[in-house]
Amino acid sequence: MLTACGSIDAGNAGIGADGGPGGDGGGGSTGVSPLDNPKGTERGLGTIKSAKDRAAAVAIIEKVPTKGRGPKTGYSRDEFGYAWADNAESIPFAHNGCDTRNDVLARDGEELKYRSGSKCVLTSMTLHDPYTDKTIEWSKQDAAEVQIDHVMPLSYDWQMGASRWSKSQRVQIANDPLNLLPVDGSTNSSKGDSGPATWLPPSKSIRCSYAVRFAQVALKYDLPVTAPDKDAMLTQCR
Repeated sequence: MLTACGSIDAGNAGIGADGGPGGDGGGGSTGVSPLDNPKGTERGLGTIKSAKDRAAAVAIIEKVPTKGRGPKTGYSRDEFGYAWADNAESIPFAHNGCDTRNDVLARDGEELKYRSGSKCVLTSMTLHDPYTDKTIEWSKQDAAEVQIDHVMPLSYDWQMGASRWSKSQRVQIANDPLNLLPVDGSTNSSKGDSGPATWLPPSKSIRCSYAVRFAQVALKYDLPVTAPDKDAMLTQCR
């Protein structure tokens, strides 16, 4: 089974204006720019390159309000429904008979192969991981090699206001394809519930796109981010 976020990587804290540690990013992502994919239904996460697009990215991030991160008291994954539910309301891919995990794998993967007799359960695929620029030949036998990242982590959502939401709204953000990316498993495990001030993808070329996607989720669900996280997001696109 694919998993969500793992433990925090303190070694990626304090990322500066030059993007900090990590690969230089070859811009090899085959995904669609978040500027052209506001619903998250198109493949992956493409790079934002031109000055005009970076200015548009900054404009999106600037709309996100800021607030201090609240307590984690009462948080559990179960507060957002059982993992990869197909019963969320008012989001793409819901109620199509396939679980959310397989929906986003199929959205982003290439050369898809399914279990015999199934229209949903993938057994292998090729994934171009935007976070590392690696191409992963994934098979279900080694499922954890690819994990599904909640771009805006669920415990972060909880601390920024989702603790006061209805259960149905929490199920929605947990399964919204706008907030989900299949990525390299070990890289995702290093993220934990970190915001952009303390964790960014290793590939520098995708960091502006990641910041925009984080902002898109925050704006869709009327959630703030912390001031340091917003500063880090803006830095990636300026």
